[in-house]
Amino acid sequence: MNIPDLFEALEEASPSPEREPCGPESPLPEPRLTPNAVHVLESRYLRRDGEGVLLETPGAMFLRVASAVAEAETVWGGDSGEWTRIFYGMMSRLEFLPNSPTLMNAGSGMGQLSACFVLPVEDSMDSIFTAVKNTALIHKSGGGTGFSFSRVRPARDVVRSTMGVSSGPVSFMTVFDRATDTVRQGGMRRGANMAVLRVDHPDILSFINAKRDMAALNNFNLSVAVTESFMSALEKGGDYPLVNPRTGEASDTVSAREIFDAMVDSAWAGGEPGIVFIDRINRANPTPRLGEIEATNPCGEQPLLPYESCNLGSVNLSLMAGRGNCGVDWNLLERTVRNGVRFLDDVIQINRYPLPEIEAVSLGNRKVGLGVMGFAELLFSLGIPYDSHEALELGERIMSFIADKASAESMDLAVTRGPFPNFKGSAHDTGGLPPMRNATVTTIAPTGSISILAGCSSGIEPVFALAFTRRHLLAEGTELREAAPAFVKAARDRGILTPGLLETLAEKGGLRDIPGIPEDMRRVFVTAHDVSPEWHVRMQAAFQKFTDNAVSKTVNLPADASRDDVEAVFLLAWKLGCKGVTVYRDGSRDRQVLNLGRAGGHSERIGGPRNRPESVSGVTRRVKTGCGDLFVTINRDDHGPVEVFGRLGKAGGCAASQGEALCRMISLALRNNVPPEEITRELRGISCNRPGWQAGKKVNSCADAIAGTLESSVSPEDRPEREEPFLSHSGACPGCGAGLKYESGCVSCSQDCGYTECG
Repeated sequence: MNIPDLFEALEEASPSPEREPCGPESPLPEPRLTPNAVHVLESRYLRRDGEGVLLETPGAMFLRVASAVAEAETVWGGDSGEWTRIFYGMMSRLEFLPNSPTLMNAGSGMGQLSACFVLPVEDSMDSIFTAVKNTALIHKSGGGTGFSFSRVRPARDVVRSTMGVSSGPVSFMTVFDRATDTVRQGGMRRGANMAVLRVDHPDILSFINAKRDMAALNNFNLSVAVTESFMSALEKGGDYPLVNPRTGEASDTVSAREIFDAMVDSAWAGGEPGIVFIDRINRANPTPRLGEIEATNPCGEQPLLPYESCNLGSVNLSLMAGRGNCGVDWNLLERTVRNGVRFLDDVIQINRYPLPEIEAVSLGNRKVGLGVMGFAELLFSLGIPYDSHEALELGERIMSFIADKASAESMDLAVTRGPFPNFKGSAHDTGGLPPMRNATVTTIAPTGSISILAGCSSGIEPVFALAFTRRHLLAEGTELREAAPAFVKAARDRGILTPGLLETLAEKGGLRDIPGIPEDMRRVFVTAHDVSPEWHVRMQAAFQKFTDNAVSKTVNLPADASRDDVEAVFLLAWKLGCKGVTVYRDGSRDRQVLNLGRAGGHSERIGGPRNRPESVSGVTRRVKTGCGDLFVTINRDDHGPVEVFGRLGKAGGCAASQGEALCRMISLALRNNVPPEEITRELRGISCNRPGWQAGKKVNSCADAIAGTLESSVSPEDRPEREEPFLSHSGACPGCGAGLKYESGCVSCSQDCGYTECG
């Protein structure tokens, strides 16, 4: 059957919304997807026309992707029709899914299929702003970007060309952050970045604390590149040098314990920064003659050279249980792994790279990253507790098997297609083994979006909750309680499945406080917050042993975890051979309760809305704008600014009404405890075509004038203290109103509606 015939068969087999999916007798049956997966596909992945009308079904999307990728087979004389069927089959059965850009862009005009990129940032304005421009191009195409800012000279260092001083890496990171804000990637996906700074950079303390104010750098994850010499100094209780990258000379000597404590404290306070063990990463660098690895992709699992990209895909382990849930179906797993590696190598061939530099490095190394998702459900099916030695052993065995079969497939591809062009002199060029087609073959990615499509847990994480209430996909006023299928089956088999149990479970998320649950079930069906930090790290280390690149995972800590607990996680990750580690202490990124119950529930900021007192005091300032004199009044209560009024000297008209509307919204925000700094940050710099001048300074617009007045009215005591900043990161998902979860360096919806903040 050729490609047009395949499309015709699928179109005939595609169900309307009222029809059941086609059965096994169909040559190309529609995939069987959960309602939530269909919702996510329709909102983010499926093609639409200019009027927003859907042009393809989920099956048509998989066929579009399969046929586009299989076209690469013709380069080496293969049958693209045969491989279209194979690729379509494993995707439509949800046994394997590629990263989101491949699903979105394969077979489309965009054609950019990679998820992960690293861009160089050198110590010059030209390099920095070239990187900003290239970042925008990559984000527009659906990719995420990582940077090392370690080469940028520190703050207050000399700039000879201007006889001025440098503002330092953290200041330039805000430029990238603002640029990311302006580039949306469609739907609810937005650009994501990783910033890495070496632990021996003079600005390391500023970097560590850069997100203590959680209104800052919201488009970035931060990781400290920790060296072995630093860890040695920490172990000995000694000092180590800070090195100015401009001169290559030590600028200061500091206590390793002081810096480590700062990392621990900041991670405890808000989950950032993470740690990457940069020397360990470079020991596994397959192409060291091309340079050192300095940065990773946004979630930390993919270390890359400057201008390098990687294509990711994941095997759905929840479908790999043997018949009758007796062990693992190793034959199915091998077939899926081999076909997955071939698929990803074909993606490299058809990819349209956003920059010629990226194309050159990516084609030279041909890195792919095959990983897993649904590990938690596989453990459920096999009756194995996540936090057990049996689970660790199974994780190691599975990943060892995947690594072996993925490498074997890459070697087989090298026979017919040739090794990756930079093979000569690479770590693989040892003479004892056959050449490899790909410099790397395995990566454990977060799989935030594709695990929703597959209906399984993310990566190697435990499940976030065993059950929850979903409301946003159904008619208003109705609710649906969803539960882990393996738990439902086990509860039914044990005779304890009742509507009351599911309702209670949807409220609590886990079994910990629910009476009447058999102890063996309580032991097996654990959630992320039931698993101790040590077991999170041990599971990450188990998979890392057999992973070429790195493992994206979050070590979840309870709200009452101490700084010592965070320190223990960092040190255990170092001891067990992880390439990096990220922690998240429950509630540390917001002061709102993450509600596992009602999907429509919402939380309020600390203290709730402020009522306006009977009398307030304030000040009125006249500002000269392009629209005339603007009189801005800022009134205060005992907590700071509480309301704003603005009156234009030229009364009436559109400008006056818009100004009144803006002041009302600012007042509403102030009474709901939004810090004035957040408001002024959003309003500052807004321009109109009629700027004004006040005391020799440009006033860009009326909004800019109001921001300046509000800013000047804030006294130091009104500003949040550094030790306990106002945390603006909402605990409610903007997509559906449910709570947020933090997994593998990503912020995403706890009920998997499709919202994510990390790509």
